[in-house]
Amino acid sequence: MNTLKQIEKELIADANPVRAHHALRYFKTAPGEYGYGDKFLGVSSPDIRRISKNHFKKLSLNQTINLLHETWHEARLCALFILVLKYQHGTELAKQQIVESYLKNTKFVNNWDLVDCSASKILGNWLLGKPDQSILYNFASSDLLWERRIAIISTLEFIRNIQFVHTLALAEILLGDSHDLIHKAVGWSLREVGKKDQKQLIIFLDNHAATMPRTALRYAIEKLDIRLRQHYMSLKNK
Repeated sequence: MNTLKQIEKELIADANPVRAHHALRYFKTAPGEYGYGDKFLGVSSPDIRRISKNHFKKLSLNQTINLLHETWHEARLCALFILVLKYQHGTELAKQQIVESYLKNTKFVNNWDLVDCSASKILGNWLLGKPDQSILYNFASSDLLWERRIAIISTLEFIRNIQFVHTLALAEILLGDSHDLIHKAVGWSLREVGKKDQKQLIIFLDNHAATMPRTALRYAIEKLDIRLRQHYMSLKNK
């Protein structure tokens, strides 16, 4: 049995119908919702990570992308875990090939957990320290929700390395986004900036708190002291 079929067999073996049913609601798969049409086996993330670690060295990049194209959500998640592991253990050439494959297949990175487990670890890490960050700004104006989320989530890798310029610039661009998943991602990223450098977050909030989406604001101020939280929420109410 080849590795790809072995992975698919193990995912099916770990399927849980009760968990799968819960996932349909959790990942918003009803008509009109962002995850409409997604299908679940009901495999837990720890089990998917275990399968990924057991097989990532044996699975080729092309096979991994084939797995990313699978209908089952857990198969796509497994593919992204494998891409991250391959990236982390790869040569510079291998990393470049993985990034190129990732960028060509963003339509399959099509739920928030799929973005969040991969964007900063692959694209963000690759762009760290490079002079051209234009792909993030292109994604920030994309019609595809998941590319807009990839744009801001990728910068979590910059934040870990005390680089905030692109996070703050992209957050400002995305403040006008209509989707709650982008509001949450922007707020999360701003919160992480604040954990590294509260002054940078305060400057951003002083400029935008009164007009930014409430969800983004609540996420952004989550780690501030209660006095500051109350202050910025009161600005939002005016």
